[in-house]
Amino acid sequence: MSLEDCPPSLIPSAATPSRQSRREVSSPDDAHDDRPAGEADDSPKPTLLVVDDEAAVRRVLVMRLQLAGYRVVCAEDGEQALEAFHREQPDLVVLDVMLPKLDGFAVCRRLRAESCVPIIFLSALDAIAERVAGLDLGADDYLPKPFSPKELEVRIATILRRVGRGSAQAEPREVPAGNGVLRLGDLVVDTNRRQVTRDGQRIALTYTEFSLLELLFRDPGRVVPRAEILEQLWGYPPRRAADLRVVDVYVARLRGKLEPDPRNPELILTVRGTGYASQRMVEGPLAAAG
Repeated sequence: MSLEDCPPSLIPSAATPSRQSRREVSSPDDAHDDRPAGEADDSPKPTLLVVDDEAAVRRVLVMRLQLAGYRVVCAEDGEQALEAFHREQPDLVVLDVMLPKLDGFAVCRRLRAESCVPIIFLSALDAIAERVAGLDLGADDYLPKPFSPKELEVRIATILRRVGRGSAQAEPREVPAGNGVLRLGDLVVDTNRRQVTRDGQRIALTYTEFSLLELLFRDPGRVVPRAEILEQLWGYPPRRAADLRVVDVYVARLRGKLEPDPRNPELILTVRGTGYASQRMVEGPLAAAG
């Protein structure tokens, strides 16, 4: 069965035969959500950037995601992905790993150097090492091919609910400070601005990393099972042991940024065989944290 014959209920893996010729590949601009003439645009749709070198994969995703209420733009290689990102400033990026010119990991590394935009990796490579490598670069999720478009829609919706619109901007939206400021020694967590500082110096966290920090410190001392973390932050229950590895990777990333000695953590503690627990932080106004 060729890629053209692929039903929209299941996206093929990159190993599927009969790769489309370059003449059939859509351009980054041919997948916008054209509205009927005269239709009002009172509520702008979230913009998704879909990056995949398989034309059939792009067509299926564009169709399904537009029906789900998103505006979709496409790119077929890593260089086009970066151009489309800077032009469109999408709210979320769906990024294949195996791309021409620049692979998905290189694209993710470039995006993370300038933006907190959520990134979901797609890949026919389902090895745990590949998944961990993607998450280590700052991706928010990783979905192996073949996959159900419905599952991708759920994961996109979960991430966008968590981070809100405009996450492509490097700086989070400013809101008035007040309660919701936590501190432990020289570490200050401002949940209003979603910022973390140490000795007045900003510690850059992705939206997913900050959400994990909030979840662990919401009820200090409580052991939070890894399965609960996965469901609350990524929106799906663990179906296999590799799914829980996502949580371990993000805890390790968070420790690397917050702990003085990540190998001997003091803020985020491991409860072997269960999950993680946090140390208690003091709540108070930001001025008191100085």
